Amino acid sequence: MPLQIPAVQCEQVSFSYGEIPILTDVSFSIQKLDAVALVGPNGGGKSTLLKLILGLLTPQTGTIKVLGVTPQQARQKIGYMPQHLQYDPSFPVSVMDVVLMGRAGSIGLGRYSAEDRRIAMQAMAELAVDGLAPRPFNSLSGGQRQRILIARALACEPEILLLDEPTANVDPGVELQFFEILKELANRVTVLTVSHDLGFVSQMVSRVFCVNRQVKIHPTSELTGEIIHEMYGGDVRMVRHDHCCSEQGHSHADIL
Repeated sequence: MPLQIPAVQCEQVSFSYGEIPILTDVSFSIQKLDAVALVGPNGGGKSTLLKLILGLLTPQTGTIKVLGVTPQQARQKIGYMPQHLQYDPSFPVSVMDVVLMGRAGSIGLGRYSAEDRRIAMQAMAELAVDGLAPRPFNSLSGGQRQRILIARALACEPEILLLDEPTANVDPGVELQFFEILKELANRVTVLTVSHDLGFVSQMVSRVFCVNRQVKIHPTSELTGEIIHEMYGGDVRMVRHDHCCSEQGHSHADIL
């Protein structure tokens, strides 16, 4: 049987901003339909790694392949959900307008077609927010906005889904709904989730990538309740993985 082309392949990737090293000699492989999480401290390189996978940055050394080609060539097969949508809240943009942004790569300089609108509505229906389509985006709650941003990422019909803090600024009830949605999505697309919440992502992903200048990979089978209890003590429900990864080991912080 032919070897399967990885969804993402990084080989000895390094990147610096000026003289400040952000990622050093990073190598890993993510297979199609994998579900993995990127965790680590602020400034550790998570956002930079996402931008490299998206093709928004180019490594100084090493190579990145996405679906067997360069990130730039694969960009239309990647759905990306940012933590926040940068927009002018006074601008009258509707929920449908936001989700249709995910179809921008398919229209060139033309207008959105009926098919584009059908796919956008289908993405919203999958997240149970299709009834919000005509509403102003700035009128939505935080949880509703997060769902709309995921729908926008799905509207490009991706093979890979990159989610940057999908449960940021949502309450525990909404977070549980997100967990069920993302678990379902992981059955058909490769999912990379950036999160500070190890307790949340460890229920959904197969591996955790600790990003702090280098990348260290932990199978979630190592993150059992007993091990988390031993590391943190108490009845831990959710754990923030703000920590330092180094050759000397891990130091962890904040328990929620």
